[in-house]
Amino acid sequence: MQTIQSGYRGLRLLFKLNWDRLLYVFTIFFALWLGAYLGTWL
Repeated sequence: MQTIQSGYRGLRLLFKLNWDRLLYVFTIFFALWLGAYLGTWL
């Protein structure tokens, strides 16, 4: 149980430190998807 808790805490810390990078990657993929979607209509 203690191992699971420490692993969860480590994962939470990793996510806290890198949430802006995940947001950046998500924004790029969304922009590419939106450009492809709009490109099919033009």
